[in-house]
Amino acid sequence: MNDEALSEREIIERVKKGQKAACQLLVARYMKKAYFIALGFVHNEQDALDISQEGFVKAFRRIASFDARRSFFPWFYEILKNLCLDHLRRKKVKNEIPLDGVRILGTEAEDREMKAAVRKGISQLAFEQKEVVLLRYFQQMSYQEIAEVTGKPVGTVMSSLFYARAKLKEILRRYLGFEKNDRPRRENNGS
Repeated sequence: MNDEALSEREIIERVKKGQKAACQLLVARYMKKAYFIALGFVHNEQDALDISQEGFVKAFRRIASFDARRSFFPWFYEILKNLCLDHLRRKKVKNEIPLDGVRILGTEAEDREMKAAVRKGISQLAFEQKEVVLLRYFQQMSYQEIAEVTGKPVGTVMSSLFYARAKLKEILRRYLGFEKNDRPRRENNGS
């Protein structure tokens, strides 16, 4: 059987038996996803690469305790998230959202301003809200996938995302100079 055609369960069983090629298969399946999730948390490309690699090392060291009947990624995500949070606590890195290379508005100046507003807004969210925003909009995960990786019910994920969007909308309104009725604030120029 072709190694790429192996099921995740078969790969996990091979990893548990110490087969290095199986470890490489698991890394190949999830490294890109792990890297971008780490990047969403730590906002530094090299740190994200280091953390995602460290996540696999920790996972492989703990693989004997993993229940192969479960899906690997939610279990691995918990390891990865904890490494990211540890990194942020150690480094006290400023939370920014990786929006470079993403075009939001027409002109470069408007784009820069909007990205700054979005970064500021997301950084003000509670961790649980920030986490679901990053997974939903930066990793394009479904509600079910987010529920699986975070270990929360789908309803909780949907609720967190609803409140995160509402809070983000309010933060962006204030930042961009809009009142509740969505009309721009008028500058008082003394006339």
